[in-house]
Amino acid sequence: MTARRVAVVTPWYPDPHLPFRGSFVRAMVEATAPGTDRLDVYHLNGWPVTRDRERLAAVEALQERLLPRSVRPVPTAGGAVLHRIAAAVERVRDHAVHARRHAWTLRGALAGEPLAAPVVHAHVPMLGGYAALENARPDAKVYATEHSSFLAEVLADTGSRDLYDEILDRLDGCFVVGEPLFALLGEAFPHHAAKIGYLANPVDFTSRRPEPPAELRRWLSVAAFNERKRIDYLLRAFADCRAEDPELTLTLAGDGELRPELEALTAELGLAGAVEFLGAVEPDRIPALMAEHDLFVHASRHETFGVVVVEALAAGTPVLATRSGGSDQVLDGVEDDAGALFDVVDDPAALVDAYLALRERHPHKTDLDRARAHLSAKYSYAAVADRHHRIWFGGER
Repeated sequence: MTARRVAVVTPWYPDPHLPFRGSFVRAMVEATAPGTDRLDVYHLNGWPVTRDRERLAAVEALQERLLPRSVRPVPTAGGAVLHRIAAAVERVRDHAVHARRHAWTLRGALAGEPLAAPVVHAHVPMLGGYAALENARPDAKVYATEHSSFLAEVLADTGSRDLYDEILDRLDGCFVVGEPLFALLGEAFPHHAAKIGYLANPVDFTSRRPEPPAELRRWLSVAAFNERKRIDYLLRAFADCRAEDPELTLTLAGDGELRPELEALTAELGLAGAVEFLGAVEPDRIPALMAEHDLFVHASRHETFGVVVVEALAAGTPVLATRSGGSDQVLDGVEDDAGALFDVVDDPAALVDAYLALRERHPHKTDLDRARAHLSAKYSYAAVADRHHRIWFGGER
């Protein structure tokens, strides 16, 4: 076995049906794989099944027979190898049950053999991390990165919290992508504080628009249509801004269960000709989409990292975003250069006021080049890959 062989275990990874789910994991693989001798990705794709014990036993028996024969390795980002594994999970909101099911599924797919790599890096300690620990070689180093926006829900359950405590105890290192998760884990598990650090998602900085936008009239949002992302709030604020400047347009890239309500609200606000619903977009399209617009607007209630804000600035597009825990962390020190932040409040006037103030300052009192250079040093593929490799192969914490 080679010393620079790595296995990545993750519950999220893009596929043709959900090209955006786990795109940050794919980016991490694309960034880090070239610095390894071999990198294998084990995607444990959750598949909800019955809670009926008799039917569940039948599913388990079928999986035991088919799992070792069902995994077909295929090429993926960065020259890595991808193994997609269907993880049948009971329809219960019990994260500890899901974690144990993921671990059992990976064992079946490996036909009982341990992961061959001496270094294993999991995404989401509860799902990927426990499966990695249960299937790693005895001498392997096992790390995990936490991304989950629902971590508070996981830790609110006693059984899940206890299992998370065990996972942290067994890991060689646990990393978070942003300050909100760091604070949450530090408060929940102060006895594991020495094991918890930061490890960012990588962002592609290889392309950008030739010139910064002269005016901020073409707005863009890239977000799921759920309550946390507050697209309804964005639409109401946009309507107020457009009443003052009828040339404003808004492009919404994303989808979700709230789409019918958002389309109805768009019509109600008289915005049908000014708002375009693109639907979900392939991750590879996002840099060009960012560069085609004048302003990236992000109204999320809370974020664990805020990768889309970094993606916008990587493309050379200014941002207008909430202080959501993620965006304010990544823009610390370059907020005014990058655009503007505003508080998470229910009144759309907060976004409107922030936009009008930014419009007055831009472009003479913003510095997108400085903001972009600052973020590239921390979040580019090269920077994030270097940090991973130092952790994996140099023992850095």
